[in-house]
Amino acid sequence: MGRLEGKIVLITGAGRGMGRSHALRLASEGADLLIVDVCAPVEGIAYPMSGEDDLAETAKAVEALGRRVLARTVDVRDAEELCAVVGEAAGELGGLDAAVANAGVLTVGTWDTTSVADWRTVVDVNLIGTWNTCVAAIPHLIARGGGSLVNISSAAGIKGNPLTTPYTAAKHGVVGLSLALANELAEKSIRVNTVHPTGVPTGIRAPGLHELLAGPHAGLGAIYQNAMPVEMVEPVDVSNAVLYLVSDESRYVTGTQMKVDAGVTIR
Repeated sequence: MGRLEGKIVLITGAGRGMGRSHALRLASEGADLLIVDVCAPVEGIAYPMSGEDDLAETAKAVEALGRRVLARTVDVRDAEELCAVVGEAAGELGGLDAAVANAGVLTVGTWDTTSVADWRTVVDVNLIGTWNTCVAAIPHLIARGGGSLVNISSAAGIKGNPLTTPYTAAKHGVVGLSLALANELAEKSIRVNTVHPTGVPTGIRAPGLHELLAGPHAGLGAIYQNAMPVEMVEPVDVSNAVLYLVSDESRYVTGTQMKVDAGVTIR
């Protein structure tokens, strides 16, 4: 028996990177999945988003593991559509036991080059999108008698990472959101936790950040330096934490901030 045998899990941002890694890791332990991604450009984001082919590739890899999977194109900023898709999929799959709010975007800029549009895009996806994911999942978790919400924050949700201020603020907001929900939903046996990775190769690109840290803001570089001798962790390292928080092994773990950060937050 896999550690997630019989569980049905929603994962957002599943087209590539950490989202795909979460899907494969959870499926390898017996979970059936609803995977979603925007599969389209997001205005104001400088790097390419995943596409429909990427999401289909994730679904195919899950099916190769012998698990059921529904793949849907959804923007987590669209609360109504997300709730509709989750409701339809829960009916088809037989319910929902957990949700992993993984979708996120990043902008880079100094305080005087960061725009209001940057703020709105990043907060809408990273913070309100996480809220929308939780809201879409919660009724189905209550119907199952409990479950797990895993919200992907960041090392930037614990420390004050500069030059990515909207991202840092939104990821801190994910922590507050999750703590509030952990209190509110505890009586329903729903656990809510956050995961905080350091740098991970995911498809999110921030060349402007590297240029700023190598040039006029070199003094800030140490903030991004891991304590352990690795530049980044692998997506599966984060997925292993997600697996634990979705599984019954963490049945009494709620309101925690699980760091998978190679020590970047202790410096």
